[in-house]
Amino acid sequence: MPSGRFKKILIANRGEIAIRIISACKELGIGTVAVYSEADRYSSHVRFADQAICIGPAKSARSYLDVPSIISAAEITNVDAIHPGYGFLSENADFAEVCEASGIAFIGPKPDVIRLMGVKERARGFMQEMGVPILPGSAGVLASAEEAVDVAERIGYPVILKASAGGGGRGMRVVESAGALPSLLEQARQEAGAAFSSPDVYLEKYIAAPRHIEFQVLADELGSVEILGERECSIQRRHQKLLEESPSPAMNDTLRHEISARLQKALSAARYTNAGTVEFLMDENGNLYFIEVNARVQVEHPVTEATTGIDIVKSQIRIAQGERLRALLRGPVQLRGHAIECRINAENPETFAPSAGRITGFHPPGGIGIRVDTWTYADCVVPPYYDSLIAKLIAHGNDRAEAIARMRRALDMFVVEGIHTSIPLHKRILADPAFLEGRLDTHFINRLLAAPSPAIGAV
Repeated sequence: MPSGRFKKILIANRGEIAIRIISACKELGIGTVAVYSEADRYSSHVRFADQAICIGPAKSARSYLDVPSIISAAEITNVDAIHPGYGFLSENADFAEVCEASGIAFIGPKPDVIRLMGVKERARGFMQEMGVPILPGSAGVLASAEEAVDVAERIGYPVILKASAGGGGRGMRVVESAGALPSLLEQARQEAGAAFSSPDVYLEKYIAAPRHIEFQVLADELGSVEILGERECSIQRRHQKLLEESPSPAMNDTLRHEISARLQKALSAARYTNAGTVEFLMDENGNLYFIEVNARVQVEHPVTEATTGIDIVKSQIRIAQGERLRALLRGPVQLRGHAIECRINAENPETFAPSAGRITGFHPPGGIGIRVDTWTYADCVVPPYYDSLIAKLIAHGNDRAEAIARMRRALDMFVVEGIHTSIPLHKRILADPAFLEGRLDTHFINRLLAAPSPAIGAV
């Protein structure tokens, strides 16, 4: 395992997160290697890395998920470390082990920690042992329909079935009554097996209209853990986040400090290292319940960077080099102002259909308090094979009202021509009275889309 300062890092990813990592490496004076599929030959991360290697055809399974090809690229270019970004192989414990066996540092948590946190029911049990609040539910994976009915009767309907090994809404079913439980359990198992190669499902109490709130974590190799505040992620569609902000309008200092202290204790005991996110649901009474850990950097990390002044990606790299968290943070973490991120996706804002194709015009906004993370440029082609995210627009202000005003201004000045984008939808969100008042839950988008909006197509 390499020790000391890294000289060269391979980025096992694409798109805006690859550009983000390259930028952090440039600031640290570290060389970079980009890997790319045939479909990404002209992508920005290929241009801005110091070296670039094609690792396969367009399909992810034969390129960005092809471990032998990525390791071969790392060995050929003699890198010290691999940064996996998010998605793809970022939470793959086997990949992290292969990196270690090949003498290459994996910039992320250790394989055994990824396994602990990657299996939801195991992570849930561990957090409960450490005093972190969890929703009432099954003690582990459900062994039978009879057990599921017994647990549901004990905690009360409605309940929700969840895949133990996955996320994104797959393998998930809401159950309103005992009569529907056996068939929905079988559906959840089949979907989980197909999506995650594991049919394991567990059960917990269903909160009808929760907020989705997550806490950002940094932890070094010596057991120090710091919580960098929280993010509100309730605005989502089909369990995919659309807009995030920090801090949450629903959070108060007392609850923030209480949950942060419990997470520090739990993650230190788990020997967690590097960056991660701990996700919670908040009920209508303001109670938080743990749901999962994402053992990687998150798409929405820029809002935390804006409110703390801490570069999370650079911190990941420096922690992986063995540096102490105390030296990185240089004092207590303090939250300043408010930040909002809008995910700009290549999709129709009314139907959500993907909108791949050539971008004929591209003008990102600027000005005080505005940041744009993107891989796109005028005349580039958005391929149909990957996630539809083309840019992240981040606005930071002294308070929430100023952040909203800056985001509105930036959305008005963001020009993307040739394809559909989600910009009109974000304009609609930021004009909604419930959003302006901070009245959010995970059904916000469903209510917004159900309301009349004759102007959305013209925004």
